[in-house]
Amino acid sequence: MSTNEQLRFGVGVDFGGTSVKMALVDEKGVIRARERVATRDLPSRAAWLDVISAAYEQLAAQASGPVSGVGVGVPGFVDYDRGFIYDLPNVPGWTAVPLVELMEGRLKVPVRVDNDVNVMTLGECTYGAGRAYQHAIFVTLGTGVGGGVLINNQLYRGAYHMAGEMGHVSIDRLGIKSPQGQGGLEQYVGNARLVARVVKELEAGRASVIRTRCEGDLSRITMEMVNYSANQDADPLALEIYDYMADCLACAFASATYLLQPQAFIVGGGVASAGAVLFDPLRKHLRERLSPFFADRLEIKLAALGNDAGVIGAATLALAR
Repeated sequence: MSTNEQLRFGVGVDFGGTSVKMALVDEKGVIRARERVATRDLPSRAAWLDVISAAYEQLAAQASGPVSGVGVGVPGFVDYDRGFIYDLPNVPGWTAVPLVELMEGRLKVPVRVDNDVNVMTLGECTYGAGRAYQHAIFVTLGTGVGGGVLINNQLYRGAYHMAGEMGHVSIDRLGIKSPQGQGGLEQYVGNARLVARVVKELEAGRASVIRTRCEGDLSRITMEMVNYSANQDADPLALEIYDYMADCLACAFASATYLLQPQAFIVGGGVASAGAVLFDPLRKHLRERLSPFFADRLEIKLAALGNDAGVIGAATLALAR
């Protein structure tokens, strides 16, 4: 590969409930062009295919080399081998959809579809913070908790393409019940749960700069506000929330470490932007739960691709063909 013209390209599609992000990505992981398509008000899947096809044509026309195909990351359960969406719980009308068949029929190029966190894992472990590792676990923290697993430099999907659900790993056998089980990690460290914990403390009379930042209206509290209060004000309550979160994460990470012995956990998502106030106690609590033979060989890394992990990872599906 001596010139840019010899590079191969893939188009990545990051499927959201109200919009779709797309990007033309070269085989070095560099985004060359972007499109964003509003999809909230589209009347049908056929209309969705129409706008995605038009955006694909716009991106493909800008490639200076061959386009290997399209990769799609979707927020739900997928049969990767069949290219089939079982269900997208938060996107009405997307149950039992043969997406690869539909898209290949329209675009006339190879298409691959996978769970959105799996494609983020692939992106991070190919071009981001996990590229130095053969064995890694990617975790994204935000509204919920997602995960993906890399074993022997290959994405591990499990027997039925649903492996890697770190958010549902139980950290309390008598814990909070949800449709996914009992005591699952997400039930303790999802954004809404953490904010509720802050509100409970403030309602009990706890002193905190967070009360000032929300101007006394506890319904306005967000994790971004807690992040700022921890990093800029060293607020004790905000720091306590991150320590609690780190302790919960360490419970799940320790179990995964003993089971799979990854070289690293790659942590992304909006909450991970808190930085040291999360990562320092996470490393501390994880070490407390592991034998030194495991702890000394384990790294915790902040994800590198940010909001582009989805489109880069999806394009990597196509480029990996």
